[in-house]
Amino acid sequence: MATIAELQVQTEGKMNRAIEALRSELTSVRTGRATPSLLERVMVDYYGTPTSVNQVANVSVPEPRMIIIQPWEKTMLKEIEKAIMKSDLGLNPNNDGTVIRLNLPQLTEDRRKDLVKVVHKKGEDARVVVRNVRREFNDAIKKMEKAKLITEDETKEATDNSQKLTDKFIKDIDGILAHKETEVMAV
Repeated sequence: MATIAELQVQTEGKMNRAIEALRSELTSVRTGRATPSLLERVMVDYYGTPTSVNQVANVSVPEPRMIIIQPWEKTMLKEIEKAIMKSDLGLNPNNDGTVIRLNLPQLTEDRRKDLVKVVHKKGEDARVVVRNVRREFNDAIKKMEKAKLITEDETKEATDNSQKLTDKFIKDIDGILAHKETEVMAV
């Protein structure tokens, strides 16, 4: 059976992964500016394997509201175009036979508010993950106490520490969300 210290390390690792997953999810939320990370979740069929657009083409941002995608193989143009149309980005690709241009329209106030709701939903999902990890830790500690492997005082100290860790990660999530909300609402 794991020690309290080992459980704490595992718990912190799981909470860190929740934060990283949130950051990754938020890169796909569109702000007013074009960035290559918008296409990270757009998958194309590359010889039977779902592959990110970034791995089959050069993605550049020549202007703040434009993304240019230049596939390494001309045969991928149609595949990339289809994948972008199917994605939830809401962008229309312009294919000129050699490159695909994505023009990002100015976001309306309503669309910005909708995106903020999406950001908050993703943040709440991350908070739930962090709280579930804390609950798993606390359950493991209580089992150890019932099995007489640790004392009541050690249980109390461990659960207090897990709450402090949870509070720290929830605060980190709130900071990430506030930053992303500012980014989305900036005109």
